[in-house]
Amino acid sequence: MTARFSRKTNRKLAIAGVAAVIAAFCAACGTELYEVPVETPIPAKLDVSAFQRVLVAGFVAGGTEDVDTNQETVRLLRSQLRTKSELRVIDADPIQLVDVAQEQNKAATADNSLPAEGPSVRTTSAADNTAATALPQKIKDEKDLEPYDRLFANTAYWKRIGEEYQNPLIVTGSVLFTPRTSSGLVTRETEVYDGLGRRRVVPTRIYMERKGFMLRPKFVFIDGRTGATISSLSRREEVLYNAQNETPALSSYFELMDRIVPDFLGTLSTQKIKGTRVLLK
Repeated sequence: MTARFSRKTNRKLAIAGVAAVIAAFCAACGTELYEVPVETPIPAKLDVSAFQRVLVAGFVAGGTEDVDTNQETVRLLRSQLRTKSELRVIDADPIQLVDVAQEQNKAATADNSLPAEGPSVRTTSAADNTAATALPQKIKDEKDLEPYDRLFANTAYWKRIGEEYQNPLIVTGSVLFTPRTSSGLVTRETEVYDGLGRRRVVPTRIYMERKGFMLRPKFVFIDGRTGATISSLSRREEVLYNAQNETPALSSYFELMDRIVPDFLGTLSTQKIKGTRVLLK
């Protein structure tokens, strides 16, 4: 036991001695330490060099009615793209995509119900059946969002939108923002004092009811020249507070979007990570 302690002590003394020698050498040579700021570029995930303009068109929005997530998401993304992207942001009213999808679905249903002309009998394909599937009027969860995905595959519609705005990159998708509740054991740090008055912080498991919000955006990137989908990005974030905490829904929405926006921007433009390097002189 004594021998092991001595070896550890000797090792620490040796390390301290080496550090002292290096410090003395730097001082004797007049060496100084400098912190130099550096920026590391991270290339964009998508090649958007073919586009000069970007249209954040609108989103299929659902969940709580306390926040207009279509309008807020369009406004936030446009603001971020103006300052952190080289693409020119197009100003236009957000498209109400829920209404657009409902109208397209009614048109598809009407086409399928038309009688066949001539002696031939019209056959209904699987695509026709899909097009005629009813869309939920009120989007409450992710299951309600699924039927709306076919809107983003309607190349004719998106090509028409692209032609209207001079063939930009189109950003669209869906946003689900819903209340969340949770209860169970959580770990919290608790201050305790011993008999001598010394303070310690110990982890404590307590039962707690919490409430908050879940945000699940899906960003769809569409080529305005062809109407075809280039790529998509999905994220899911949630935040929970003490049950007594009355955090406004809009504040929670922006708190969650703060976590998501960097990934969105990294898809379209080169981002820079700032840091420092220490140099000897």
